[in-house]
Amino acid sequence: MLISTKGRYSLRVMVDLAEHRSEGFIPLRDIAQRQELSEKYLESIIKLLVKAKLLTGLRGKGGGYKLTKAPEQYTVGSVLRLTEDSLVPVSCLEPGADCCPRMADCRTLPVWQGLERVINEYLDSITLADLMRKEAGGNDYVI
Repeated sequence: MLISTKGRYSLRVMVDLAEHRSEGFIPLRDIAQRQELSEKYLESIIKLLVKAKLLTGLRGKGGGYKLTKAPEQYTVGSVLRLTEDSLVPVSCLEPGADCCPRMADCRTLPVWQGLERVINEYLDSITLADLMRKEAGGNDYVI
């Protein structure tokens, strides 16, 4: 599993909006400048986030984007599952994947299923509010 720039930038946008939520609607230009990202590329990411109702937008003077919920209500997992094609570690666990003829006898399948569970539990345990804290390093997960 490799997280794309779309996934990484989506998280940065969401954290940026969470940190500036008291300012109301934030222009895309401001987000792009603070995050040192291409405004054009962020447009496509923002569209996806608005379509999924993670953000709301307002056009015109005083317009921009803001979160639809409190930062504590968004998990890293929910954002990444929206922006990434998949978070599964192996293709046979993809939703809708062709059934592997070896699945019934596969000795490694439980390893991949366990890894997928750990990945999802970990990513769902971190909220935007957690990422807003400077000390957030994601080093507190215990197996």
